[in-house]
Amino acid sequence: MARAAEETSLSLTVRPSAAGLGSSIGALGYVEGRFAHGAELALPTGGAQLLVNLDGDLFSSPLRGADRRTRGAAVQGPYTEPALIDPAQQRAVVWVAFRPAGAYPFLTAPVSAVRDELAGLDELWGTDGAVLRERLLEAMAAGGPEAVLRELETVLLGRAERPLEPDPAVRLAAVLLDRGTPVGEVADRLGWTSRRLARRCAEQLGLPPKRYARIRRFQRLLRRVNSGAGAPDWAVLAADCGYHDQAHLIHEFRALAGITPTAYAPRSPLERNHVPLGG
Repeated sequence: MARAAEETSLSLTVRPSAAGLGSSIGALGYVEGRFAHGAELALPTGGAQLLVNLDGDLFSSPLRGADRRTRGAAVQGPYTEPALIDPAQQRAVVWVAFRPAGAYPFLTAPVSAVRDELAGLDELWGTDGAVLRERLLEAMAAGGPEAVLRELETVLLGRAERPLEPDPAVRLAAVLLDRGTPVGEVADRLGWTSRRLARRCAEQLGLPPKRYARIRRFQRLLRRVNSGAGAPDWAVLAADCGYHDQAHLIHEFRALAGITPTAYAPRSPLERNHVPLGG
């Protein structure tokens, strides 16, 4: 797979160090980079992120055909189709990757309220969200990226609206759906009706269970594509990843990536959800 010309001058990824945050947050980090391409696709993962642009006070991300713009601190909710993003807005970014259901403690509304949305933190958190970028810029000036991430953890601890430990039943549902367990079987395992499962998944994961399962199947496929050498055997991958056949895989790939499988060329195997477009 071809890799777009780029230069990443600094990348720092850590696990949460503050007690309690590890149950909601998978990782957080800071990255600086310059990219040769002018646009890229960000592919859906089923998860939510918190993003802060320290290079400029702006984020934009067209979803569902509308160009959504916010100030430079935002939550990217779980999305169900590719987002077109500007690499110029990734020159200096602080990010938080939430675990399944991990964004729920930090929002006053269900996670489904930010589905397919780029939501400004000033809208979600009021004054705390409006000043977060300035707080992190001050931390950067005082102590560099490590200080930025420590400050961000402090802010997150102070903004938790609910217990940080996700609902164990919803977390189990996410694990089972991620493995490809049928939705009906997941509901049975939990002793829930299908309606209750759908309601709790929308509330805490941000997506209905069937949609979440589709996106996670797509992510299993991308992991396989990026872990092998040579050209992918799409027929074999379709069978291994839970698609009916190769035609089904191609249909789902178009729906979730906006491109065909053969056109898929990510930044790198480790950045499989970022696909450069043009130069």
